[in-house]
Amino acid sequence: MPLQIVLNIVIAIMWMFLSETYNFTTFLVGYILGIILLFFLQRFVPDSFYMKRAWRFFKLILLFIRELVLSNIDIVKHVYKPKMNMQPGIFALPIDVKTNFEITLLANLISLTPGTLSVVVSEDHTKIFIHAMDMPDVEESVNEIKNTFEKRIMEVTR
Repeated sequence: MPLQIVLNIVIAIMWMFLSETYNFTTFLVGYILGIILLFFLQRFVPDSFYMKRAWRFFKLILLFIRELVLSNIDIVKHVYKPKMNMQPGIFALPIDVKTNFEITLLANLISLTPGTLSVVVSEDHTKIFIHAMDMPDVEESVNEIKNTFEKRIMEVTR
């Protein structure tokens, strides 16, 4: 557990002892006060401010929700068209993420988005093969995934 989180919990518990009320609301107030205190004292704590990473993770979740909604709308458009003029296919996505956690997270986010499915990760962990329901332009599909999911995952984990 990172040092800042431990310090923040200790500050919240100390706040509970000082205010002599032991409930969740008092703990939450102490936790928020701890976040503020750690923000102003971040010069003296060796790690970077951990709420930055939490904010980046929240942005990743919002990005996934946005992509989920947009791809669902796209799927509905394809389903209700009188003529099916889709171009399905499998393409290789070169990846810059390195750790197993990052690769797994990227593959799962791709698979959870309707219209795409992560098929396999290459043996050397440099590519993910993806099946797309409709991919008129492979380069556009690759750039879209790299500029959204992969970029945000690297922001969160590094």
